[in-house]
Amino acid sequence: MGMRLGVQADMHPLFIDPFHDYLFMQRALVGSFTVCLGAVPVGIFMTLRRMSLTGDAMAHAILPGAAIAYLISGLSLLGLTVGGVFAGLIVAALAGWVARSTHLKEDTSLAAFYLISLALGVLVISLKQSNVDLFHVLFGNILALDNMALRLLASISSISLLLMAVLYRPLVIECVDPSFFRYSGHASAAAHYGFLFLMVINMVAGFHALGTLMAIGVMILPAAAARFWVHSIDYILVAAVLISIVGCYIGLLLSFHLDLPSGPAIIISLGIIYVFSILFGAHGGLISRLIPTRHLTG
Repeated sequence: MGMRLGVQADMHPLFIDPFHDYLFMQRALVGSFTVCLGAVPVGIFMTLRRMSLTGDAMAHAILPGAAIAYLISGLSLLGLTVGGVFAGLIVAALAGWVARSTHLKEDTSLAAFYLISLALGVLVISLKQSNVDLFHVLFGNILALDNMALRLLASISSISLLLMAVLYRPLVIECVDPSFFRYSGHASAAAHYGFLFLMVINMVAGFHALGTLMAIGVMILPAAAARFWVHSIDYILVAAVLISIVGCYIGLLLSFHLDLPSGPAIIISLGIIYVFSILFGAHGGLISRLIPTRHLTG
């Protein structure tokens, strides 16, 4: 009994005290969980629809809008949000228009616009000649979230969950039989552009917390890891959200105790869970494939 109390006393400063004693850690934890609730369901459908790299391109596409807003108003929360959403939607629309009007595929046009957007965004930010601000925009600072930022993240997450509830059935049908859904009417186009909107707003939310270079990680890594443990989309949704919450919690602890950048620490934690799932996952894990399964005999 005494040993158990001693272990609990030793673990309390490691796992509980940072979030109990420091307000900035509490805000970071709430902010990361809020981002996960909105972004992870979108990330699941990105992986199912083979749009993970498209999402990475879209994450960088928001940079020029945020950079122009930054040049005008500095690190204004509203300005960066409006600029990021506006730029992301423009790039998505342009890439779709080029893919439908020329012989280029959508992934090629997105890659081209993503490179142009990234270069333009970094160029605009550099006009203020501040490496600190550039680091903040590219990598975020979840430990600096204030109450206004938390309200913004909560609003984006709420909008995302409501719209996802509306689009959930069409998106599932499209994942199961995309050719049938594509020729079944206007619902396919509405679901596609609605999903692109979800991607953009959640990447803007991730941009505020983790920066443009890390925002896509909290969407893709939990979804990819969950697919090694469960098969049903509903169960993948639950597992991915739980994985994202655990990864954010561990990442913030590593950031606090080891004095690491918070955004990369969170993504590294999620990456470790992803690698663990590749090795030991119950469905398709490398180790599970080496274990012989028992065959029923008649």
